[in-house]
Amino acid sequence: MSDATAFHRMTPVQIKICGVTNVRDAEACVDLGAQLIGLNFWPQSPRYIQPDTARQIVDALPADVTAVGVFVDGNAEEIRKTANIAGVRCVQLHGNFTPEIARELAREFRVIRAFCTYAQFRPEDVSLFPDCAVLIDAYHPHLRGGTGQTCDWSAVRATLAFARFVILSGGLNPQNVASAIKAVTPHAVDVCSGVESAPGVKDHRAIKNFIAAVHTAERLVHATSTHNVILSEAKDLGSISERNSSK
Repeated sequence: MSDATAFHRMTPVQIKICGVTNVRDAEACVDLGAQLIGLNFWPQSPRYIQPDTARQIVDALPADVTAVGVFVDGNAEEIRKTANIAGVRCVQLHGNFTPEIARELAREFRVIRAFCTYAQFRPEDVSLFPDCAVLIDAYHPHLRGGTGQTCDWSAVRATLAFARFVILSGGLNPQNVASAIKAVTPHAVDVCSGVESAPGVKDHRAIKNFIAAVHTAERLVHATSTHNVILSEAKDLGSISERNSSK
């Protein structure tokens, strides 16, 4: 079928807004159409929030919206404790997490394993984490997300062959997300600094424009994928007809 399996059989692109720090911004993200809200538990991040603050945000979310706890390094027990205090049922792992730790956490939580497209990144490496969704971000020597830098989109597209669910992150904003979706055809997109007026302060108009751009890109990619599938099927039928007539 190609065309990323006809754009994953026309499933909608999910939208994750990361680095949310307060209830008001979380509710705006949901009202505007986000399906996932990222809450940062890395103390070195300018978007870090305490687990009890995160709990207030989680309690304000509707049941069909997923709160994602973002963690950098650490062990399974520390992550489990923080996640349970905050009330998140999905954890996103950046840094030095082994497949064994991811597998252990996957018994309790939905797990998103984050990778960066640095020089040594290999798309097939994501297959070491079969229990996880995969998020691909831009490489930064010190920061873990929210850098505003784009990643290697061709490398992200290549991971589609090795992961069941791929989230594209890294420098996305209302101006480039449509091009990113067209280039990668991810299952979901993740935005942080691209919809902020300051670190941890969301710009609601930018969120609205970002989500509108995602939906526009979806329609265009779906239309292109459908057209290409029809052309491919017509070509196949033509080949069959030619073979039959030559008998």
